[in-house]
Amino acid sequence: MSRLSIVANVHARPGQADLVKAELKKLVPLTRAEKGCINYDLHQDNSDPAHFVLYENWESREIWEAHKGGAHLREYMEATSGKIDKYDFIDMTYLD
Repeated sequence: MSRLSIVANVHARPGQADLVKAELKKLVPLTRAEKGCINYDLHQDNSDPAHFVLYENWESREIWEAHKGGAHLREYMEATSGKIDKYDFIDMTYLD
């Protein structure tokens, strides 16, 4: 199994940055506690406060796929429904 790195970009809709930030912050401790999560770090763009970046490392793709189906991620999706302007991620293999 190869270690997986993810860089996720989340862009909140105008006027929704505070709500999206609060919901993203809820994910951090819950995700870090998941088996196979190496790190899960949330960042906010200094020049665009509606842009958030998650930098994640996982022991394997299978573990990350399981994470995506977790209850706390579903709750985040429900809470931010209609509040996200754009979401994309870069899926990378960690190289030693």
